[in-house]
Amino acid sequence: MLHRAVLTTGVLALLVSLGACRKESAPGPDVWATVNGKEIKRDEVEKYYRSRTNPEGQEPSQEEGLSLKLNIIDELINNEILLERAKKMGLEAGDGEVEDKFTEFKSPYTEDEFQRQLKERGVSVDDLKRDLRRQLTIQKLINREVVAKVSITDQDVTDFYNQNRAQFNVVESQYRVSQIVITPRKDPQVRNRKNDDATTDAEARRKASALFAQIQEGADFATVAMDYSEDPSTSANGGDLGYIPESALNQTDPALKKTLTSMKPGEVSPVVALRDGYRILKLIARESPGQRELSDPKVQQSIRDALRNRKEQLLRSAYLSVARDEASVRNFLAQQVLESAGKLPAAVPAKQPAPAKK
Repeated sequence: MLHRAVLTTGVLALLVSLGACRKESAPGPDVWATVNGKEIKRDEVEKYYRSRTNPEGQEPSQEEGLSLKLNIIDELINNEILLERAKKMGLEAGDGEVEDKFTEFKSPYTEDEFQRQLKERGVSVDDLKRDLRRQLTIQKLINREVVAKVSITDQDVTDFYNQNRAQFNVVESQYRVSQIVITPRKDPQVRNRKNDDATTDAEARRKASALFAQIQEGADFATVAMDYSEDPSTSANGGDLGYIPESALNQTDPALKKTLTSMKPGEVSPVVALRDGYRILKLIARESPGQRELSDPKVQQSIRDALRNRKEQLLRSAYLSVARDEASVRNFLAQQVLESAGKLPAAVPAKQPAPAKK
């Protein structure tokens, strides 16, 4: 009995000591995480948080806000781990690469529009260039360590087709459509590249006519959509709605269905007036019913792309898991949220200037 009591006491002491080792205080109250000793501070997380919330929209609840901040910290931790690995391999993006990417990012905007975008996001040019350098560096690492290891064989494509043959049987006509949307009302969710939003019917009608004229004069439809379309869900990808089954068109405005079914692939419609505003449509492709065979190059490419994306995601996830296991990570915000039962730690008050000596 005495032996068992001594053993139990020893185990408890060991567990207590292990718990004490695992719990580690933050180096400072505004340090929310560390990665191999490098600090991730509160103000950095708050800056990303502000860029991802709509200042004109409803304020997130405390729980929603904390969840988003925890997600941001997790992203910053992952990025820091990958950045360290990339630097050790000599893969850090050079100044020329950063400048090229910066020019590409800035090119759709006038200088005034670009500065307004930066102001709305709460970032400076230096902040943007630092983020671009990080993104480029991490992508170079992923390209070498993940993408280069993905290989899809012809047999992989054949096996997938044979196992999923029903997926390639088109049961009804389908229309691949892109759209530019203009509405006669202000919408705080609109975030096209020009931050352009019509507010009245007359303004929306003029805008639609002007955009249609641009396209007739040779402007790229997808670029115009990214710059000016007022549909938050499709403007970022050039207005692409993907494939729409013919039966789904029966649920839309009759004017929309009539326009689409009369168009040829590659054709752009005139401005279509609908109950909720105006549309300019582009019919990218029309698929007739029937079984698509493996000999169809589009079928092969779609399978190859799907398999590549699937394998790349798997390898990326595995690579990151291994990298995190090999890193020393401390997430102090998560620890504080847990200890406070879901409350945001109070910010450290700014130091007040000392009173002037008389």
